[in-house]
Amino acid sequence: MKALAARRHHPMALLVILLLALVATGGLYVAFQPQTAQAEAYTQDDIDEGEALFLANCATCHGRNAEGELDADGSTIGPSLIGVGAAAVDFQVGTGRMPMQSSGAQAWRKPPQMDEEQTRQLAAYVASLGSGPAVPDEEYLDTSKGDATKGGEIFRINCAMCHNAAGQGGALTRGKFAPAVTGVEGKHVYEAMDTGPQNMPVFSETNLSPQDKLDVITYLEALEENGSPGGISLGSLGPVTEGLYAWTIILSLLLGCAVWLGAKAK
Repeated sequence: MKALAARRHHPMALLVILLLALVATGGLYVAFQPQTAQAEAYTQDDIDEGEALFLANCATCHGRNAEGELDADGSTIGPSLIGVGAAAVDFQVGTGRMPMQSSGAQAWRKPPQMDEEQTRQLAAYVASLGSGPAVPDEEYLDTSKGDATKGGEIFRINCAMCHNAAGQGGALTRGKFAPAVTGVEGKHVYEAMDTGPQNMPVFSETNLSPQDKLDVITYLEALEENGSPGGISLGSLGPVTEGLYAWTIILSLLLGCAVWLGAKAK
């Protein structure tokens, strides 16, 4: 008993207990973390081809080892891609935002420079550099299993302040903007929520479950299908555009009529 008591009060006992507690906490987190989108299996050939594409198209800004690149002033030219995952590459390259056409406050969407196979290979290479969000499996994009009503609630709480409730986008600060999210492929919407491109926050599986993200995609598709029930949408920006139309068009017409009637009276 005296030997056990001596070991219990050993100076290293507290450290050992702390290490065991950390291991147990990590194990419980892995065991109970939410289900994530299925990652696609990549071959070594995919990774090798992706590396060649990266060196030819991306290394100038992101560095030959994808660790990021700085200019002479120490400003970031391109961020590190280690740990961003395949989903970030599939979104940025698949929507044509990368490679960028020119430097600016924000990367604009444009026709993709790479085809689907090249995008997949590039994603495979970046995914091999460090774990990160995977390209979502088709199971997580089947809108027949989504709930548009619930998705609308989630979208209005988390997204509408930037993209507006109709998903038409909006202006941000310093020349940046939240793009329209209608007419966007469901896979890219899911990836944007998973990776948080540019000014967008990341909605991980602990924030929004895969089913929540599917519901949001279903809501956006419903917006496209329903159109504008009130007629001309005026950009779906609410009273701002309505007031602009009233002042610049309707009042101009009324003023023109008044001038015309006054001229006729003379």
